Amino acid sequence: MSLILAAACIASVHDGDTVRLCSGERVRLANIDAPEVAGSPRCTARNRARLANSKNPPWCDTERGSASRDALRAFLSSGLPSIQRNGSDRYGRTLATLSVNGVDAGSYLIASGLAKPWR
Repeated sequence: MSLILAAACIASVHDGDTVRLCSGERVRLANIDAPEVAGSPRCTARNRARLANSKNPPWCDTERGSASRDALRAFLSSGLPSIQRNGSDRYGRTLATLSVNGVDAGSYLIASGLAKPWR
């Protein structure tokens, strides 16, 4: 686990809380939950029912999910992104905070109504 702030090269933005770095590393924004994008397996009827009472049930507002993804993409391209790695999740993604010009991407999405704090 590294608490060092470093420059980040963003290759793609999957959704409002997951990106891929140019190195191929998958990064999940720490401490936020963004709505799912269209086609998310978390939003199938079976998974919605299975996860309904979980700590973080799926947020299946796909229109807002697309808006969240697009806002994160625009935010990260507005300057030089920095990454602070905090560990990894059960899917092998790096948990990290991403920021641009000292502004945290997760906080930005939450303030914009396009994400919520992770419960």
